[in-house]
Amino acid sequence: MLTQHLTHLYQRELTNVKEEIAAYKSEDALWITSDGINNSAGNLSLHISGNLQHFFGTILGGTDYERDRDFEFSGKVSRQELLDDLEAAEKAITDTLAAITEEQLSKLFPVKAFGDVTTEWFILHLYGHLTYHLGQINYHRRLLDK
Repeated sequence: MLTQHLTHLYQRELTNVKEEIAAYKSEDALWITSDGINNSAGNLSLHISGNLQHFFGTILGGTDYERDRDFEFSGKVSRQELLDDLEAAEKAITDTLAAITEEQLSKLFPVKAFGDVTTEWFILHLYGHLTYHLGQINYHRRLLDK
């Protein structure tokens, strides 16, 4: 039951990210930074998809996705590639949550990014991380729309 709720929430927020990325007036606007705003919406989108594909896909799901965290904050791709990466992240989440068991959720997360935490805790943390960056993207887009 929890995994179904999490799947729904992740899908909802990733849909929101995709809608934000699509709403930018130009591809160039996705990559704008300014005083006090170090990360563009494009780089935040790369970071969201890279983070989720890494932790859900590679760590929990056993996929062969290889994360390039440096590229997430310095690279640049087309709007379509951003949207495709978000779709891939959604698939990694959906596939992983469909296969995960209650026992796995209660076990320690395989990577000690925050010390000894359960997989359930880490999945909830990742959701908060996603929504935090979604808010940044939304604010960035609205600032540019002035």
